Amino acid sequence: MKSPDLLHTLRRGLAAAAEPSRAPQMQAYMKSAMPYHGVPATRMRQVCRKIFDGIDFSGAEAWRRAVLSVWKRASHREERYAAIELTEIKRFAPFQTMDALRMYEEMIVTGAWWDYVDAIATHRLGFLLRRYPAAMRPKMLAWSRSKDVWKRRSAILCQIQLKKETDLDLLYSCIEPSLDSPEFLLRKAIGWALRQYAWTDPKKVCRYVDQHAGVLSNLSKREALKNIGGEGALALSRTRRIGSRTR
Repeated sequence: MKSPDLLHTLRRGLAAAAEPSRAPQMQAYMKSAMPYHGVPATRMRQVCRKIFDGIDFSGAEAWRRAVLSVWKRASHREERYAAIELTEIKRFAPFQTMDALRMYEEMIVTGAWWDYVDAIATHRLGFLLRRYPAAMRPKMLAWSRSKDVWKRRSAILCQIQLKKETDLDLLYSCIEPSLDSPEFLLRKAIGWALRQYAWTDPKKVCRYVDQHAGVLSNLSKREALKNIGGEGALALSRTRRIGSRTR
């Protein structure tokens, strides 16, 4: 199936599964200039799975062309979600090489909103980092210092799913350029990334928050320590006292 045909097939499938009355509310919630068909997330994935089961690609380049064709030509937000779903099909995993990073970068920069960016950062960038750590590490460090807030956010969030495999030095290094940023999206990402790692090692997260209490935002602190319990509450109390003296 050629890329334009794939988009048309997706568009028909999504339109058939849509509840148009839900579309305005979905668009308003996401503050999206692009309209919605009105397809709930679970149903959208079902439509995608059914359509993607019937397609194949001659190689990684053809797969990337198809993803970007759907992404660039999308008229509704669910069609872009479908492009992201196409990157997550397991049988196309061999196509997930460093050559895919440029595609993901384009999707992150042009998508420029959390629903797109977070899905790509936490799933696709994390996969590449696990598979190609030596190549991905300098890329993420460079992204963490980018002028583009979405590349920065992606670098901070790319290890969300790695758990014990998290490269803690890389996580801290990707957070560091945004530690004192007033940008809500970065403050939230820092807290989320730390909170997720706290499931693996809460003591290290408490220690990090204590050590950076003077520069971490209150939002980042709260998010980082949210699930740690008593130890986190004590750390948060200490960081508030430090923060009040330094701000």
